[in-house]
Amino acid sequence: MILKNLHTENKPVQTQLLFEPSESKVLSMQIAKGETLKEHVSKVPALLVCVSGNAVYTDEKEIVINLSSGVYVMIQENIKHAVKAIEESNFLLVK
Repeated sequence: MILKNLHTENKPVQTQLLFEPSESKVLSMQIAKGETLKEHVSKVPALLVCVSGNAVYTDEKEIVINLSSGVYVMIQENIKHAVKAIEESNFLLVK
């Protein structure tokens, strides 16, 4: 999904609710070129937003998402997933 596509109205300022956890934290994450955030499971839903770089998200449901600047993925709880950086990549992770 691409953040820009969420804002379709002709307004100078637009907001769109993406994620509404009961308890939350926001993490900045960087993955070096060619490295992988190994397969793991999140105990809570999460939102992963690519800020810069190029990476690939995969999960056990065989979903594959190419992540580049402005692209995000909603990560379901209890689903094994991994992220491989094609080039150095920076993310915001909201849990």
